Amino acid sequence: MRIIDGISEIADGYEAMLCDAWGVIHNGRRVFEGAAEAMAAFRRERGPVLVLTNAPRPSEIIPAQLDRLGLPRECWDAIVTSGDATMFEFERRAPGPAFRLGPEKDDPMFEGRGLSFAPIEDAAFIACTGLFHDETEEPDAYRELLQKGADRNIPMVCANPDIIVDFGGKRMWCAGALAAIYEEMGGAVIHVGKPHSPIYGLAFEKLKRVAGRDIPRGKILAVGDGLATDIKGANDHDLDVVFVASGIHGDEAQGADGCLDAEKLAGVLSGEGRTAVAGIEELRW
Repeated sequence: MRIIDGISEIADGYEAMLCDAWGVIHNGRRVFEGAAEAMAAFRRERGPVLVLTNAPRPSEIIPAQLDRLGLPRECWDAIVTSGDATMFEFERRAPGPAFRLGPEKDDPMFEGRGLSFAPIEDAAFIACTGLFHDETEEPDAYRELLQKGADRNIPMVCANPDIIVDFGGKRMWCAGALAAIYEEMGGAVIHVGKPHSPIYGLAFEKLKRVAGRDIPRGKILAVGDGLATDIKGANDHDLDVVFVASGIHGDEAQGADGCLDAEKLAGVLSGEGRTAVAGIEELRW
């Protein structure tokens, strides 16, 4: 396992980057030091940078969020979200009705999708974007509600396969945690975000439009922190990937000195059946 100080050490072999957002570019409150420089430098020296995030909302609202966090727009060319892929699935299932499960901030996910809504006892499927109150609630509080859907054998469309995310210094639960409980109960879950194919299909299409040509997968570098999402998704779609330790799994790969350790990282990856071309403490150029 190779530990690098900056993406520039391996960038020459690539013509595009798929960069995760939460845990790699920012923590929900601030952009990590060095991330903006790394993205802008890759874009300047090598090729387009596409932000690929499991955010359960349309990609068109993400630029304003990144602006507020302080990420300059010259750092990226395009954005693809799990919300983009989920909206296609919602439209396919319209008019439903759907049982809507998630916070009010995800309202844009449902606008113009042609869906009607109903209690879980009458719904045709569960449209899950997260917990109703994701800053204060725990997934286990939803077991009784989810059991009603599982008993009726209705599917869940999960808008964000992430289980957890670090918001500032606080860990918060995501839609993937509810999906895991639902699957445990025997419920069927439709996933569209990383590591699944729908979001990667959208990403490759968007990269082609941005670059004006097809970029071979061997020339696309993925960058992420999630073993079950970013790393698995890259592995499953024939992309080289760099593991970033600033996200949710960083502590697992640290040595006694608190730094990213090649042997430990190799063990973490192999234990999950994953591979990466390199590891890096934080996204830096």
